[in-house]
Amino acid sequence: MLSDAERRFFAAADPYGFILFKRNVADPAQVRALVAELRAAVGRDAPILIDQEGGRVARLGAPHWPSLPPQRAIGFRAERDRRAGQAAARALGRVIGSMLADLGIDVACAPVTDLLLPETHAVIGDRAFSADPGLVGVLAEAVAFGLRDAGVTPIVKHIPGHGRATADSHLDLPRISTSNAILEDTDFAAFRAVADTPWAMVAHCVYTEIDPNLPASISPAGIAAIRDRIDFQGVLIADDIGMKALKGTPADNAAATLAAGCDLTLHCNGNLQEMQEIAPAVHSLTGAAIERLAAGTAWMRQGRSAFDPAAELALLTGLAS
Repeated sequence: MLSDAERRFFAAADPYGFILFKRNVADPAQVRALVAELRAAVGRDAPILIDQEGGRVARLGAPHWPSLPPQRAIGFRAERDRRAGQAAARALGRVIGSMLADLGIDVACAPVTDLLLPETHAVIGDRAFSADPGLVGVLAEAVAFGLRDAGVTPIVKHIPGHGRATADSHLDLPRISTSNAILEDTDFAAFRAVADTPWAMVAHCVYTEIDPNLPASISPAGIAAIRDRIDFQGVLIADDIGMKALKGTPADNAAATLAAGCDLTLHCNGNLQEMQEIAPAVHSLTGAAIERLAAGTAWMRQGRSAFDPAAELALLTGLAS
C-alpha cells in the first residue's frame, strides 16, 4: 500500500495516472485495494497502466492469473492459418482485458507491434508476432480490439518500431540506420495498421535518417514522423524515462519527451525522490493532449462487447508459452 509520503506527494503532484509492476502485485484483493488507493490519492478516476502482453512480459502471473502465450506463438499460428491466428490474437486481448478489468486496471501496455527480424534484439524477441508487417498489423489490431471488448485501453508499442534495434534500450541507446524507404514499407506499415487505436508508446531508439542525434522519444523530428508518416494521431506516451537509452536526469528526460511532442511520459522505478524531482520539470496536459485523450475515450466507448473469458482462454490452449 502507499506510504504517507507517497500519498501526500500524489495528492500534491496530481500525476495523470499510474503504472503497476510485479513488485506492486501480490494477489487480486491487494491489487484492487492498491488501485483504489491510488485513485483516491488524486481524487479522480485516474488511468492505471500495466505491462501485460502474454509470454514473459506479464506482471500478473501464477498462481492467481493464467500464464498466456507470447505474441510470437500467435504469429506462428497465423502464418499457418491466418483466420485462426486472428482469432487467437483477439482472444489474447480479451483474456488480458478481462483479467485487468476485474482488478480495476484500465490500460494495457500491449500489443507489441514491432517486427521480428533476424537482427531483432532478444529484449523484443518472442514478444513480436512476425517479420511480416502486414501480418503484424492485423494481429496487433486484433489484440487491441480484444482489449477494447473488455473495456481496457490498449497502448501499441514501441512506435515507430523497436524491431530493428540490435541493443536493449533499457541498457543502451539503439541506433537504427535503415533507410526511410524501407521503414515506410515495413516498421511504419505495421504501426499504420493500428493508427486508429488510442495510445502508442514511443521508443527510445535513434532512427538516423529521421534524426541522427536524438531518440524518437525526445526528438521533434521523430514525433513528427509518427504523426505525419505513420499518421498516428492518438496519445503518445514516452517509454520509461529511467531507461539507460536516455542519458539525462529523470527530470531532464521527462521534460525532453514532452518538449518533443509526447503527450505523456512514464517514470517506472517508483523512487519517490526522483518523482519529487520530476514533478516541477513537467507541465500540465496540453490542449491537444486533452483532445487526444478524449478521442481515445470515445474510441473505447464504441466497442465494448460481451464474451466468455473461459472460451477465449480455451482458444489459446496449446500455444507455446
